[in-house]
Amino acid sequence: MPLQSDPNLIAGIESAEDAGVYKLSDDLAIIQTLDFFTPIVDDPYIFGQVAAVNSLSDVYAMGGKPITAMNIVCFPINKMDISILRQVLLGGLNKMREAGVILVGGHSVEDNELKYGLSVTGTVHPEKVLLNRGARVGDKLILTKPLGTGIVNTALKGEMADDDLVAKSTKCMLTLNKKAAELMTEFPDIHACTDVTGFGFLGHACEMVEGSNVGMLIHSSSVPYFQEIQELVEMGIVPGGLHRNREFRMHMIEVGADCPGWMVDILFDPQTAGGLLFSLPAQQAEELLQKMHKEGTEEAAIVGEVVSEPKSKIVVE
Repeated sequence: MPLQSDPNLIAGIESAEDAGVYKLSDDLAIIQTLDFFTPIVDDPYIFGQVAAVNSLSDVYAMGGKPITAMNIVCFPINKMDISILRQVLLGGLNKMREAGVILVGGHSVEDNELKYGLSVTGTVHPEKVLLNRGARVGDKLILTKPLGTGIVNTALKGEMADDDLVAKSTKCMLTLNKKAAELMTEFPDIHACTDVTGFGFLGHACEMVEGSNVGMLIHSSSVPYFQEIQELVEMGIVPGGLHRNREFRMHMIEVGADCPGWMVDILFDPQTAGGLLFSLPAQQAEELLQKMHKEGTEEAAIVGEVVSEPKSKIVVE
């Protein structure tokens, strides 16, 4: 598909960014994104909340502040009671209010399957846009949320996830990246950022180094994840998207002997409303991490570093 050129386009579709960014003036740019999907939990209110958190995340990943949103709804009116849709929309509105975002409208269509999400507009200073490219050798990598929501959701569908694990996963998906993003942007030297969603941790990390002059070293023992999911992975209870992610990106990954196979699966697990993954100078990483822990982002962790070799590849040790 031919790409359009515009001198004010800061981020478009050419480099797999999390959102589009367009410069309006010397000190103002808008961020635009949209996302919607089918239910991943049974409770319609929680589904609406999770879908909103997931949609808003892309604006935070670009270093911006979400301002307005519009609902995107597909609803099987002949198969579901309209009260279900009401709960979904109320859930989404709850998270928009928490984020300080104004709902300004939306669009709905009749469909055979329920789907919900948001189109979100945010703002950012043109010189403070965070892209998924730009990580520098010596940077440390911080991940702000634990991995495993895709595996838990798959186990839930098969009635093999216990209540405590489901509660942990749901709490994670319901947590906005707002606080983490606000703390992150207090540091002027964030070099690259993305949010970890459908392509999994390693899939999104690959986007950060693909075609670049840097690589990454990931310390698998430092990556936060739901401890209970190891058993599920070893039983083969994983989402189909995990296998697709691994098949697509494994040529860019080198796995060390000390990293078990089940952990590689977790690193490819497609996330819903996952955390932010970003790079910054090593001397700032510990300070920011301490602030995040103090402010409630308790499971944020330094998970690796940016290296000069091998270029455009990721070593997992």
